[in-house]
Amino acid sequence: KLSSNISAWWNFGSLLGLCLITQILTGLFLAMHYTADIATAFTSVAHICRDVNYGWLIRNVHANGASFFFICIYLHIGRGLYYGSYLYKETWNIGVILLLL
Repeated sequence: KLSSNISAWWNFGSLLGLCLITQILTGLFLAMHYTADIATAFTSVAHICRDVNYGWLIRNVHANGASFFFICIYLHIGRGLYYGSYLYKETWNIGVILLLL
């Protein structure tokens, strides 16, 4: 028997995982082409956007993905508070630990 409170609000945990994987992959790709030196940081970002194949797209996915991640995390926490998921202490504590990481 399915619970009666299952709705679209329960998708945000999975979306968080997808966002995190996307952020890690795009971040690793950007890190391969980025130079953290103060004199060349801007030119390395310009190089990513102009010279690297689809670098502009990966940079924008990474930048907007961070915003989408935080939207999802706020909705996920809000859903958990609304539905009383904090009553399941072990599951809630795992979520809090993941949030602090």
